[in-house]
Amino acid sequence: MGIVNAKKQLPREGIKKILVRGTNWIGDAVMTLPAVAAIRQTYPKTAITVLAKPWVAEIYRLSPDVDHVLIFEEPGLHEGIMGKFRIASMLKAASFDIAILLQNAIEAAIITWLADIPIRAGYDSDARGPLLTHPVHRTHAVRQIHQTDYYLEMAKALGCSPPTHGVILKPDTSCDMIAETLLKKYGLGPQDSIIGIAPGAAYGPAKRWFPDGFASVADRLVADLSAHIILFGSSGDLDSAESVRHMTRHTVINLAGESSLREAIAMIACCSLFISNDSGLMHISAALGVPTVAIFGSTNPATTSPVGTNNIVVYKAVPCSPCLKPVCPTDFQCMIQITPDDVYEAACKLLLNRHAPLLH
Repeated sequence: MGIVNAKKQLPREGIKKILVRGTNWIGDAVMTLPAVAAIRQTYPKTAITVLAKPWVAEIYRLSPDVDHVLIFEEPGLHEGIMGKFRIASMLKAASFDIAILLQNAIEAAIITWLADIPIRAGYDSDARGPLLTHPVHRTHAVRQIHQTDYYLEMAKALGCSPPTHGVILKPDTSCDMIAETLLKKYGLGPQDSIIGIAPGAAYGPAKRWFPDGFASVADRLVADLSAHIILFGSSGDLDSAESVRHMTRHTVINLAGESSLREAIAMIACCSLFISNDSGLMHISAALGVPTVAIFGSTNPATTSPVGTNNIVVYKAVPCSPCLKPVCPTDFQCMIQITPDDVYEAACKLLLNRHAPLLH
C-alpha cells in the first residue's frame, strides 16, 4: 500500500472524457505532469482536458499527455460567484465523466460539483471531502515528500498506473519557429552555446540569490567558455534581471518581462545549461532536459528540487533553513554562504557530464 489510499478507485470502463484541474503556479504545474502521465497511461483512449489559469496553460499544452486545455479566466470572466456558475455551466455542457482535482482548493470541488460531473476525485484537503465521490486522504506523510510524488501518489491511490516517463515538456513546431526568430534577432545561431540564467523568483526575496553572484558567474562563463548569456524571467523579475545585466562586464541578453511563457520555453530549450533560483523556470528547464543548476535558500530541495539526473542543487543547510518564509527574518545565511565558486563549479560539472560543445 502506498503513502495514501482512497476508499474506492476510479472506474476503468466507459470513460470517454476526463477533466483534470491543473495547479495555479508554473512550478507546481510542471510537477503535476507525472500524475497527468499516469492518468494518460491508465486511460490511453480517453480525451484528457486540463482546466488551467492562463499563465500556466502553456505547460499543459506542451505535455504529450494532454489533449485539450480550457482556460479558467480568473481574474476575468470566471471571477466572483457568477463567474463560478459560468465555468460550471461550461463544464456541465462538456459532459465529463471524471474530474481529477490536482489543485487542493475547495473551489475546485465546488465547481465540478456544480457542473454535475458524476465522479470527482482528489485529496480531501480544505474540508472538501464531502464534495468528492472519490476522496484521497491527505496524510501528514504525503505532505513531506517531493511535490511530483505528492500529486502522483494521489493518482496511484485512485488506481492509475505509474507512468513510464517522468516530467516531460515537448516543444512543438511553433516553439522551434519562435526560437529561430529570436535567435536571429539577437545574432545567435544553433552553433552558439547559450546559457540561461533566471535570477528572480516569485513568492519573496528569500528565494533569490544575489544579483552580483549571478553576474560573477555569468562573466566567468563568458570569459572561460565563450558562452552567450540570456537572462529569463517575468515582468516581476525585471529588477533582478536588470541588476544582473548592469553588474556584468560582458554583454548579456535580457528577456525578463519581454517574452511570453511559450517564448521563454522555446529559448530555454536552446540552452546548453540553465542556472536558476527555485522557480517555475527552473522546473521548466529540467522538464525540457536542459542541465540545470538550482540555487535553494529558504525553500526545501527535498520537496521542490528539479526532477531528473541532469541537475545539481546548490544549497547550504544552515540551522534555520528551510524556513519557507518569503522574507528572511534573520541574517540570510542560507544564501550568503553560497558563493559564485559554488555555482560556477556546479555549472562546469554539468557541462562536462553533458560533453557540451563549449567545454571541447
